[in-house]
Amino acid sequence: MANRLLGVISAMPEELAHLADDSGGRIAMGGLSYLKGHIAGREAIFVECGMGKVNAGVAAALMLDRFPCGALMFCGVAGGLDPALGVGDVVVGTRNIQYDYGAELEVGFKTYQPGKPPLPGFDDAHGYDVPADLVERLKAAATGVTFEALPAEVGAGRRLPRVSFGPIATGDCFVNSERTRKKLHGAYGAQACEMEGGAVAQVAERFGNLPLVNVRCLSDLAGAESHLDFGAFLPIAAHNASLVAHKLAPVI
Repeated sequence: MANRLLGVISAMPEELAHLADDSGGRIAMGGLSYLKGHIAGREAIFVECGMGKVNAGVAAALMLDRFPCGALMFCGVAGGLDPALGVGDVVVGTRNIQYDYGAELEVGFKTYQPGKPPLPGFDDAHGYDVPADLVERLKAAATGVTFEALPAEVGAGRRLPRVSFGPIATGDCFVNSERTRKKLHGAYGAQACEMEGGAVAQVAERFGNLPLVNVRCLSDLAGAESHLDFGAFLPIAAHNASLVAHKLAPVI
């Protein structure tokens, strides 16, 4: 666990700012800057990949090809899908699903595992599951996270954020739709949606079934107002995600 090199990926500078140091220097590859440093006392490699599945996949593949990482962690923000959650809450993925890979049928969209033929007769099982023993370690580590109360304008009163564990849905679009929010939550049981984690999970599987821990703080609720909430709450969400990441890093 802690003796393995950990690869840490974020999409945006606001997300990586609370995580990375470059005490070990920088290495440029593929137009990206990989930083050698530590998180929670653990040796790690950090990179800001940019938004979207291709950017995330490229960054993860280059990292795993160059550095002997034993596990990956993605840390950043996401849109909330589960109505029981609120802005500032952190979701740790137990399953990562690329919901926009599959087949468009007359009766609707059918999801397949990326790389498999999205055709009748082929296995339509999908999603990248986090090993159950790792999930248990993560849950135990997360019990020690302490958040500050959110500003009143974020929600109803000065509520304390919490950590939740569940599926996360990945797709190459920013969800700004109540209809889509309900569909993703209903179809996949996903608690959050974002644009990178499922692609990193796919790469991690290709490189020897390495574990990916996807840590996401909700910066918006993926509904009709999400375009307004995202920018306003990004700093708070990035900070909360980093608090959880520091607690989980030693047990991954």
